[in-house]
Amino acid sequence: MTDPRLPAAADCVLRALVDHRAAATPDRIYALFDADGTRWTYADLARWTRRFAAGFQRLGVRQGDIVLTWLPNGPHALAAWFGLNYLGAVSMPVNTAYRGALLQHVVRLSGARLLVGDARLLPRLAEIETGPLQQLVAIGEAAAPVGNLVPLSEAVLTGVGEESDPPPCPIQPWDTMAAILTSGTTGPSKAVLCSYAQWWAAAKAHTYLDAEDRQMVTLPLFHVGGTSPCFNALVRGGSIAMVSAFDTRSFWDSVRRTGTTAMTVLGTMASFLASQPPSPQDRDHPLKKTVIIPLNQAALEFGRRFGVAWYSTYNMTELSCPIFTGRNPEALGSCGRVRPGYAARVVDENDCELPPEAVGELVLRSDMPWALNHGYHGNLEATARAWRNGWFHTGDAFRRDAEGNFYFVDRLKDAIRRRGENISSFEVEREIAAHPDIREAAVVPVPGEHGEDEILAILSCRLGRAPDPVALIEFLRPRLAHFMIPRFIRFVEALPMTPTQKVEKHLLRAAGLTPDTWDREAAGLRIRRERLDAAPLGPPG
Repeated sequence: MTDPRLPAAADCVLRALVDHRAAATPDRIYALFDADGTRWTYADLARWTRRFAAGFQRLGVRQGDIVLTWLPNGPHALAAWFGLNYLGAVSMPVNTAYRGALLQHVVRLSGARLLVGDARLLPRLAEIETGPLQQLVAIGEAAAPVGNLVPLSEAVLTGVGEESDPPPCPIQPWDTMAAILTSGTTGPSKAVLCSYAQWWAAAKAHTYLDAEDRQMVTLPLFHVGGTSPCFNALVRGGSIAMVSAFDTRSFWDSVRRTGTTAMTVLGTMASFLASQPPSPQDRDHPLKKTVIIPLNQAALEFGRRFGVAWYSTYNMTELSCPIFTGRNPEALGSCGRVRPGYAARVVDENDCELPPEAVGELVLRSDMPWALNHGYHGNLEATARAWRNGWFHTGDAFRRDAEGNFYFVDRLKDAIRRRGENISSFEVEREIAAHPDIREAAVVPVPGEHGEDEILAILSCRLGRAPDPVALIEFLRPRLAHFMIPRFIRFVEALPMTPTQKVEKHLLRAAGLTPDTWDREAAGLRIRRERLDAAPLGPPG
């Protein structure tokens, strides 16, 4: 018997949605790739999806298999994701900045035997143990062998071939659509298992969107903020404009050129844009609707100055936007109220609900089955810890006012958020501690200029040793993603410890930037991401 609370497979399963849109509105634009101006209609989307699905099937991918994709935003990344889901397989996208121990952890965790990656990234696999991997597909130029793995050409996916066989079992709303990596907190990164129903529920939160909207995708497809608008548009029959990355100087030109009407704006983006000099063209653009996270002063300034309606929400990879504001909210820090079908509580350490205005951990659940994540891949302990007592524990500190509005206060989790990326302090500390001169390392966030975190590393050295900060940064460059490398470094004799030998990070956060803290950027050492422009993907024929 069908549960009426669940969406029908035809309304949420990607395979069904692609087939329906291609049949009903074949000439309607689905995707515009800003890098080269390529446009995909829904008919093009279906052709590329089916072609990649057939290629994956020829490589032995079957329903339920996890496949790693390691690609910058662009047509290949989109076609790979959709092609896998068309077979009922699971996409596990990897951050293009990952390398070293973090990359090795992800490869092992996935259990995947196949990785599809940008040819320029594949040499990083030679630096790690590739574990279960048996096949590589290189997108772009030819790639050198990685150990005993010889990368296949992208032609195995893009070449003309027969249609794929249908999945042996119908794809259901509760089936796993993607395993999205999220930041570790007190341990390595976890892979969140997301169902089609979960992403449908998240799409339905955005009630202000319709089929006429074109959503700009500025975040990468290994981030839920990048995948969500792609799926939202598919559910509604709308379209997306995919750009390689957010750029303050060219942002409004991109909005006008692509006809973008809606998008998600991270707090730093709003701050950067609102700080630009006023222009006569400030309201000469098609952008009309935004979700801005967090709802700070810069968010209000952005909406008012540029004539854009704004909303805000609370979400994470594990959720489906359970808390949402109305149009143009003014209460700074508010994430809104609980959506119908969800329940939220602010609780103490024993999961007992706290009164209004008291600060505690936000816990959530949903009336609809599968509307929230269904665990962490390969990590039963973390799944049980997060889902204890029948509620999902967010690890975030909140308060609730008497009217039912929820306010984000801080992170209980040991994580840092910088430039839209969630960073595990555990992973950064591990790589710093690998330096032969470092005895102990603690990493904490400190406020940045644009409303998000910068990374402060507090270090104690081995007796008689003290590495030069510049040399330490150079040591970390090949080991960490660019956004994980600390900006600030301070050396201390010893880290403050509890009686059980845990670092008292609250003391380090409270101390913040002291006069003896070294600032990498003040020293003229800036570290930027490696730009990866997606390769063009020609007409599907």
